[in-house]
Amino acid sequence: MLKIHAPPNLIKPLLSFDLSFLSSISATLSPLQSARLHRFRLRRTSIRAVVAMSIPKFDSTGQSMPEHVAGNWYSVPGLRLRDHRFMVPLDYKNREASSKISIFAREIVAVGKEEQPMPYLSYLQGGPGFECPRPTEASGWILKACEEFRVVLMDQRGTGLSTPLTPSSMQQIKSAQKLADYLTHFRADSIVNDAEFIRVRLVPEARPWTVLGQSYGGFCGVTYLSFAPQGLKQVLLTGGIPPIGDGCTADSVYRACFEQIIHQNEKYYKRFPQDIEIVQDIVTFLAESEAGGVPLPSGGILTPRGLQFLGLSGLGSSAGFERLHYMFERAWDPILVPGAPKQISSYFLNTYENWVSFDTNPLYAILHESIYCQVSFHAF
Repeated sequence: MLKIHAPPNLIKPLLSFDLSFLSSISATLSPLQSARLHRFRLRRTSIRAVVAMSIPKFDSTGQSMPEHVAGNWYSVPGLRLRDHRFMVPLDYKNREASSKISIFAREIVAVGKEEQPMPYLSYLQGGPGFECPRPTEASGWILKACEEFRVVLMDQRGTGLSTPLTPSSMQQIKSAQKLADYLTHFRADSIVNDAEFIRVRLVPEARPWTVLGQSYGGFCGVTYLSFAPQGLKQVLLTGGIPPIGDGCTADSVYRACFEQIIHQNEKYYKRFPQDIEIVQDIVTFLAESEAGGVPLPSGGILTPRGLQFLGLSGLGSSAGFERLHYMFERAWDPILVPGAPKQISSYFLNTYENWVSFDTNPLYAILHESIYCQVSFHAF
């Protein structure tokens, strides 16, 4: 959260085409015939990829699509990628009666390593409720991982291309109770089951793989160790350890973070001391406005307390300090006509909404606090 320097009365500080026969005859062909055969292979491979990736969930007879459909290799700078789609049970405890959902995973290797035998690394995204990164080039941790592994980026169920849950799609479930029951199938236990479903179909001989869990992905990694250790060669965690002691609720975890939040606020205002006055002016303006805030473009209200949520992204992300500062630089509209009232700029309000909105990933808001609950953890 973003700390606000303001009077206490205003705000509290903080918070299948089988082509195998072609290989057997290629050695007997002339160079011209070999070239034609090569072009034929490429055309058929492309057709196979297009057909595979366009298979609908259900065919004309109502039969469900295959459990696993793999696409063809394609490229971004420095990387080769291949898309996989899996049809999995919504409810693994009742597989036969359960409906099916689609899980999307992207396989990534360094250029030239498509056919090389390498161990697999499955990445578990943080969140909850966020899809895996979409690589645009060979960089960062993916570049490093691809030196030794085939990387698998699985969109966790309900996110990205894995039967995504959006505000509009969830409106199809009219009953609040039925929606709550449906959402129980999107927790860490189901994510682990999806990962195992993929591993035994993707990894040769269903060998164990390495799991890299980032933030909430670390929670899922520990759940993986508890529920399916046979599928794991090793588990790597980056800042995501689930609460395993008594009383480790979301509130207790947040309280443990207060010291770091204060430290981040102090660092920010030390770097940009001119923003102290700007934030004070914004808080005073919001508090004195009708209804205790100003309208947001989406129809909500920006209040002093809501302003503090900027710290969630601004104080805890790469280049967040700088982005936050440049946002505060444009907090106010210029006075074009003498006597015109002072008002917060539409630029500031739109930028605020873009930073704090979870409209595209509602699972974060729905499941975030429950992942810290000791009872829920055991229920996984």
